[in-house]
Amino acid sequence: MIGISMFFTALFMLLIGFPVAFTFGAVSVFFGFIAGILSVYTDGGFDAGMMVGLMEGVSEGIAMFDYMPFRIFSIQQNTILMAIPMFIFMGIVLQKTGLAEKLLESMGFLFGEIRGGIAISTVLVGSLLAASTGVVGASVVAMGVISLPVMLKYKYKPELATGTICASGTLGQIIPPSIVLIILGDVFQVPVGDLFQAAVWPGLALVGSYILYILIVSYLKKDVAPAIPANPSRGSKKKQVLKALIDIIPSLTLIILVLGSIFAGIATPTESSAVGSVGAVLLALIYKTFSFAMIKEAALESVKITSMVFAILIGATAFSMVFSYTGGEEIVAEFMSNLPGDDKLGFIIFTMVVILVLGFFIDFVEISYIIVPILVPISEALGINPVWFAILIAMNLQTSFLTPPFGFSLFYLKGVAPASVSTMQIYRGVIPFIFIQIVILILLAFFPEVFGISSFLE
Repeated sequence: MIGISMFFTALFMLLIGFPVAFTFGAVSVFFGFIAGILSVYTDGGFDAGMMVGLMEGVSEGIAMFDYMPFRIFSIQQNTILMAIPMFIFMGIVLQKTGLAEKLLESMGFLFGEIRGGIAISTVLVGSLLAASTGVVGASVVAMGVISLPVMLKYKYKPELATGTICASGTLGQIIPPSIVLIILGDVFQVPVGDLFQAAVWPGLALVGSYILYILIVSYLKKDVAPAIPANPSRGSKKKQVLKALIDIIPSLTLIILVLGSIFAGIATPTESSAVGSVGAVLLALIYKTFSFAMIKEAALESVKITSMVFAILIGATAFSMVFSYTGGEEIVAEFMSNLPGDDKLGFIIFTMVVILVLGFFIDFVEISYIIVPILVPISEALGINPVWFAILIAMNLQTSFLTPPFGFSLFYLKGVAPASVSTMQIYRGVIPFIFIQIVILILLAFFPEVFGISSFLE
């Protein structure tokens, strides 16, 4: 039971606010020593005396970490993980070029004359930003700063406005190039390109479902999302369309370069992330926002975020090692195999519920590196396709980003929203979008062929 005890100890420490990487490392060392002492005690090592037994137990605990340097070295040699800092850098550079602002302004005026038009443009821009950057926080903050005041100005209900922004911002969890999918590709040891391909249609299904919901609500309740009156000062419709295309084409070009090179087999995700980073800098030059100070700031922020991710990864590696050595995986596997109903179905339902609940409280990085590695061997034993299972987890993590009271997107938006927008309005606004995501998740679980994933299940 040492493995189970260390799992709940780490979870408790995370919930009360201890730093993630240090929590995993400290819990691993502490329970590693306990496991060593107990092993010496059961072998009769304490017959020679308490101090001798304790010293032998501590030596056993230290010996458990003999292979830790090799695990860390293997992480450093992992070329898949090299894509993370470059995609982060790409996202930060694009954020600082003002790309989101230009897209929202152009598309907002383009669709504004229909009911719910600004909300629809927010969803479309959110999907473009997700496909350009994969960074959730940046997308939510950018659209919260730019799009929310415009929607409130034109009498949109705060619930619909905030819900649309939060849901659109989290599309970066599932639409490639998603940092979540890169991490899951490493954990599941499957090609990241396969995950990117499998995630395209579920992501587009979410975008289409969001737009359909906005159109229906706007049609049924005319005061929820009124149309923006035509304004001759904006120029003709033809000029508005042309301006929108000018703002959209560079982003689409970058998406095609990054994702197209992966899907066509021309480049690996790591190589395409380098292409994306160069493309982001070129866009900064095109929009005349390039400066060495901006590049330096983006690089420093990328290093900070990447260091956080890899520090968590090293702590999680130690945690999973001790958890495995102390028999935790066997206990979890036995529990999963005894779930009621069909083994596969019971396992999928249970894991989806657990990940959804944990997503309320802890970040996707911790879930990906702590919870998922425990589930991978069990899913392999049950014969569950890893690509399909990874997409289910990614979709689930996206739902948890939205779910009150601790969804991260809700906090991102609240931090930049006007004082007139209350937390409860944001909570109420995201509920319909959560239901939409759950419906798509269920369809993906039971009818994967609808989303083009059948080839991965053969």
